[in-house]
Amino acid sequence: MATKDATVVDLQKKFEESNAVLLTEYRGLSVGQMRELRNGIREHASYAVAKNTLTKLAANKAGITELDEHFTGPTAVAFIDGDPVAVAKGLRDFAKANPQLVVKGGYFDGNPLSADEVKKLADLESREVLLAKAAAAMKAKLFSAAYMFSAPALGLARAAGALRDKKEQSDQ
Repeated sequence: MATKDATVVDLQKKFEESNAVLLTEYRGLSVGQMRELRNGIREHASYAVAKNTLTKLAANKAGITELDEHFTGPTAVAFIDGDPVAVAKGLRDFAKANPQLVVKGGYFDGNPLSADEVKKLADLESREVLLAKAAAAMKAKLFSAAYMFSAPALGLARAAGALRDKKEQSDQ
């Protein structure tokens, strides 16, 4: 009984501290495949297998009741402490090579996710790519603004130069 209580407390802590949680069914995966999956998402998440009743109890204690329907069959949980998009991509890519892995759903930013929404999350570009695109867009806007502010002065300088050239020609 003490072991079960400790497991629930540990899982509850993981639910509370995670950025997001993704639930998968791993029926039919070998130990080697599970190790490969864990290694593939290790940078951004931990992947845990526990009894559904204990995992459901821990999720409920953490205030997450929207996932209750997914705690059937062999369920493993990816507790994400890094980039949720990277983990969703890792699970999607692993599932392509190993169709036994099925993404059931998840929980992100206070909202439950369906399996289709997890797939959409996996289709997003990574945080770094999105930040790079935003930075490039801001840089382009800054160059545009700088050109807009310098254009009148440049036009005035050209006009003054043309007047000076015209005056020099008329003096000759």
